[in-house]
Amino acid sequence: MKMETERLFLRHWEENDAEALYEYAKDPDVGPIAGWPRHQNVEESLNIIRSVFTGEEDYAICLKTDNKAIGAISLKLNGHTDMTDRDDECELGYWLGKPFWGQGIMPEAAKEILRHAFEDLSMHTVWCGYYEGNEKSRRVQEKCGFRFIHKTEGLEVPLMHETRTGYLNRLTKEEWLAQ
Repeated sequence: MKMETERLFLRHWEENDAEALYEYAKDPDVGPIAGWPRHQNVEESLNIIRSVFTGEEDYAICLKTDNKAIGAISLKLNGHTDMTDRDDECELGYWLGKPFWGQGIMPEAAKEILRHAFEDLSMHTVWCGYYEGNEKSRRVQEKCGFRFIHKTEGLEVPLMHETRTGYLNRLTKEEWLAQ
């Protein structure tokens, strides 16, 4: 499946995206703030494509100009998220390569995947979180209409071997329709 916005394609990951993934995922400002360590080499990025970016709702964010992966966006369905145990709810996750920050790309991608969640997948609620200090992620969620639900201290971040403060936000279909 492929989704399209004014500037972007959201498409499934392919093995030949490994070099592009590594180019952005090696940046220490990208992964760690989202809870995952920076990639060490192209092979690691290829392994992530093969083992992590395999879900039906895992997408590469690509500029229409060259269809090159510059970030990732996904809907984690029931059974693949700890934010809900309902089939009509899911979790939104995303990250974007640093050269593309501040251009409105992530809100554009997120709004399209939210449309997909509510219209195509019949979701009632989409959950999304961020760690304290990740202001860019907080702003994306704000721009998309998410509402704060609660703050959790001492949240385990297993890939980083640490604990952090996390913020959980929610967007219901009714709230989305009212925007």
